Amino acid sequence: MDFLLWTTIGFFIIGFVVLVSMKKGMENKIAYIKANMEDEENPKKANSVIWWIMSVTVWGLVSMMLVVWWFHNHFG
Repeated sequence: MDFLLWTTIGFFIIGFVVLVSMKKGMENKIAYIKANMEDEENPKKANSVIWWIMSVTVWGLVSMMLVVWWFHNHFG
């Protein structure tokens, strides 16, 4: 099999497992931020949620690019 295909599949599966494992923690942080608007720890929690959203977005974009790259190499 093609190394690029296995890299793409591995990157996608590992990223998806990390995403699912961190999802509940991020939901709890968002609920905490909503419930305690005046808390001093909110900016720190908000930053971690923002970084998580950005990293999930980058993971999705890289996954899509890897799939397109594999199709281009395999069929193009």
